[in-house]
Amino acid sequence: MVGGSSPAASAVKSFHERREGLKSTLQFDYITVGHVTVDVLEDGSRRPGGTALYSALQAARLGLRALILTRGEPGEIESMLEPWASELELRVQPAAETTTLATSGSGAQRTQRLLAWAGPIVPEDQAACAILHLAPVAAELPRPWPRGGRLLGLTPQGLARSHPEPGGVVHATVPEAAAIAQADRVDVLVISQREHAVCAELIERARAAGALIAVTDGDRPTTILPPGGEPIELPVHLLERAADDLGAGDVFAAALFTGLAEGRSPARAGALANAAAAMRMRGTGPEAIARRAEIEASLQPAG
Repeated sequence: MVGGSSPAASAVKSFHERREGLKSTLQFDYITVGHVTVDVLEDGSRRPGGTALYSALQAARLGLRALILTRGEPGEIESMLEPWASELELRVQPAAETTTLATSGSGAQRTQRLLAWAGPIVPEDQAACAILHLAPVAAELPRPWPRGGRLLGLTPQGLARSHPEPGGVVHATVPEAAAIAQADRVDVLVISQREHAVCAELIERARAAGALIAVTDGDRPTTILPPGGEPIELPVHLLERAADDLGAGDVFAAALFTGLAEGRSPARAGALANAAAAMRMRGTGPEAIARRAEIEASLQPAG
């Protein structure tokens, strides 16, 4: 792994050096495919974001060897991710700019404007991994979707979004037919209640093929739809005050995929995921993502 205490310039050099050594035969536990983003917050501050980052970092903090496959301006992404260089592997397909989103509000009231887009990710099959997580945020998945992984997880947020011109507001929209047609490959699908309606056909196709579906709904119970089983409702961990919920659903997805891959039941994997999401919301940004020991401890009965 890359040394985590090195300065940014050194970390960027290390990422460049390591990229050449990452071969398709190298084994990873968890690979995310999606844009690492620049998130511009209401106060004008900028921080790294994107499902690919939040999910991969949660997987890493659960003890998995994680890789992010993304596209953007390499120097910018590598510099942004320097604080986690010791925890993650990174492969950046070069682009002129990094996907940038201006974000305001939270939860169901969150709105985003697309300020820049890095373009579609070039197909790279990832056969040598345990969990392959397709993690689009802005219509960047290659066609057809990458293959690989013993468990294929999908968070379809980026498939259920309009793709406006730079500066335009992103709206919920029905995924393209090409995406819906591939949904029968998915093993586990995680989606928010906010996007559930526009993804109804995609969800139905995945479920008919035997996928487990998880629907998150803010501070209301999470619904798990196991293949062939009855719905399971899991209470979420309520916080007196959430500091920041950006990325909480991504953290939930990573923990759920990991728990299921470890052989946990849907209910136990969902409980792990709910606990991880709650811990993420206690702080701000990716650094608030909790480690396995803390998450597992929160699941133990008091006394």
